[in-house]
Amino acid sequence: MTAIAVAGLNGSPGFQTSMLRLVALVTARYNWRNDELTVGQREMARLWSVDERTVKREVKRLTKLEILLQLRPGVRGRVAAYRLNYAEIYRLSEPHWDKVGPDFSARMEVQQPQDAPPAEKVVRVDFAAARSAEPVPPADTPWPRTLARLAQSDPGLYRSWFSGLALESFENGLLMLKAPSAFAAQYVLTHHMRPLHGMAQQEFPGLRRIEIGS
Repeated sequence: MTAIAVAGLNGSPGFQTSMLRLVALVTARYNWRNDELTVGQREMARLWSVDERTVKREVKRLTKLEILLQLRPGVRGRVAAYRLNYAEIYRLSEPHWDKVGPDFSARMEVQQPQDAPPAEKVVRVDFAAARSAEPVPPADTPWPRTLARLAQSDPGLYRSWFSGLALESFENGLLMLKAPSAFAAQYVLTHHMRPLHGMAQQEFPGLRRIEIGS
């Protein structure tokens, strides 16, 4: 929540308003267990003391900025579902961590425990130090071999993002992986899919798509 607030406070007046409204909405109604936000526009309007037209404009703005990711559209009387984009919140807030204090910067610069609340699952990577990682040993099954290829190709990237991925299943061209956190899953999907897909394709014949859960 602090990361959302500090990112907003260092933006334009309009952005500040949008992020303040998001903080209020997340504090009141975010479902951390399911990692999603499902709130009707009428309820948002009441919480923010605005009309529903303003709600539509704010939600559109937050999704366009990719601070909120839409999971399901609101159709046929069903409320839309959204998820916080931890990677984007991390990126927007990182330049301003020092304004909160050194303790906050320190917390944001390290990997959080797996059972920490989703809003705290952020990672700052020192790629220079990470390049000293040792590659995983080769194995005789496709996923360990994929990890070995990734480690050999870029040890820093492997250690920071790929080493924590686990194989769930491979069926009908779909490779299902599990990440240690929602943030890690989203970050790999957003930023590192090309090397992951390229290496996995060499070990999983017929691979068409990769999905990552947490």
